[in-house]
Amino acid sequence: MMRIELRSVLLIAMVAFLAAIAGVIVGRAYFGPPAPHESELHSLLHDELDLDAGQLSRIEALERRFAVRKRALELELRADNAQLADAIEAEHGNGPRVRAAVDKSHQAMGELQKETLAHIFAMRQVLRPDQAAKFDRVVVQALTAEQQ
Repeated sequence: MMRIELRSVLLIAMVAFLAAIAGVIVGRAYFGPPAPHESELHSLLHDELDLDAGQLSRIEALERRFAVRKRALELELRADNAQLADAIEAEHGNGPRVRAAVDKSHQAMGELQKETLAHIFAMRQVLRPDQAAKFDRVVVQALTAEQQ
């Protein structure tokens, strides 16, 4: 009798754990946090820096290239999350497949961050010194603002 109760408790705990992980994955995939800082930067570039036609053209080209690269990295991250979900389902704990999947997703996240910074620095190179100073302030504010 005691063995059946322990088995039931373990089964319930495992189901609850898997449901929590699934909720996190679904939440991140479909209801991720908005990107207000990206919007602030976009707004600054297009509305407040008084870009000339050449600057605008170069920044728009940078934005198009970055959008493609960002989308590819986001898709890679989603695939990594799916592999993590499979590993959790297979191992039901923090086993070697789970740890490897976590490491792989962290690598994709890091690559996205590096690409984003490279994109920001590339846009900055297009700006005049007075524009770059405003741009820098918005970037620093975005990086240091508290998350909601």
